[in-house]
Amino acid sequence: MSRILYSGNRNASSWAFRAWLALKEQSIEFTEKIIDIRRPQRWKNLESIGEFSAPAAVPVLNDNGFIVSDSLAIMEYANELGDGSLLPINIQARARARSLAAWQHSTFGRLCSCLSFESAFYPEKKTLSADEVATIKRIYDIWEQSITEFGGDYLVGEYSLADIAFVPSVLRLTSHYQPDQRWPKTSDWVQLLLNRPYVKEWLNDANKLAPIYLPGYRNDP
Repeated sequence: MSRILYSGNRNASSWAFRAWLALKEQSIEFTEKIIDIRRPQRWKNLESIGEFSAPAAVPVLNDNGFIVSDSLAIMEYANELGDGSLLPINIQARARARSLAAWQHSTFGRLCSCLSFESAFYPEKKTLSADEVATIKRIYDIWEQSITEFGGDYLVGEYSLADIAFVPSVLRLTSHYQPDQRWPKTSDWVQLLLNRPYVKEWLNDANKLAPIYLPGYRNDP
């Protein structure tokens, strides 16, 4: 059996982080090939991925020759390969989990777009604009509401694909603006997420790497 996850730099590849977490959390055995997605070699390296995966991006899972492209598809595939515990049994909780994961996958990245995943590892953080702070507060309100509604420790009660989808965004937002007493459940949830063993394993590796600085981050208000 040969199952290979084509991943990216630990301090840059937030999408690969999600796919990797889902596979790990479901105890799926795989080997990992890390593709250097730093500029300028990024484009040439991703060209090679395009030879067997249409998006020409990481992550990609090669499961004995069967290609699964895109992080969300890999997350769902990992859940089905495993015990299925990363999606709730309850139909409404399952729908909410999928809705939240889809939001992260589609338009969430446009929010605070200068706060990239890479910026979470910068030793010195920028001063946030008023709009960025307002956006983060709105996101914390949404997370707080969902955790409260489902009555558990995670976004839809139990740990799910929704939580995995948000791990990189939790890191980039909270590294710039911590949730405080206004969002008690969100604050507890953040600590639970960031202290999960596989999350810590990835971040321990990421923190050993030199920061990858992207243009636009230092445009302080």
